[in-house]
Amino acid sequence: MIKCAGWLLVFFGAAHTLLALTVEGAARHAGEWFSGALWGEDFTDMSPANSALWLSLESFGLPLVVVGLIVLWLDRRGITPPQFIAWTLGIWGVLDAVILITTPWPLLLLANILLLAGGRRAARRGNPAPHAGATRVS
Repeated sequence: MIKCAGWLLVFFGAAHTLLALTVEGAARHAGEWFSGALWGEDFTDMSPANSALWLSLESFGLPLVVVGLIVLWLDRRGITPPQFIAWTLGIWGVLDAVILITTPWPLLLLANILLLAGGRRAARRGNPAPHAGATRVS
């Protein structure tokens, strides 16, 4: 369950970033991003290049990939991810669903349910979160 949740988080984050860069065309503004054209911009009046940056590279996509990879890393070492990860992402997913129903929030919600269920299963087995030092190889 935890492994599946980690891969869902990685997929969701990577798909969002890659689709924003390609299908939505955000990458066509890369020249402006790296030229310094956005340095003096105001967030209240964003240019198309600034908006594209916040839709793609500065969005939640890449951090969500990192969270998913951390979940997978912990799982590979037999460490149950802390429940606050699932609860925080779950609350965020519900808010996303309320604000903008047409987003693929059900994928994020599924990952959170899998994380919570996997954590409860590990706790029942008596392995809620073994000390990380015990899994280190010297």
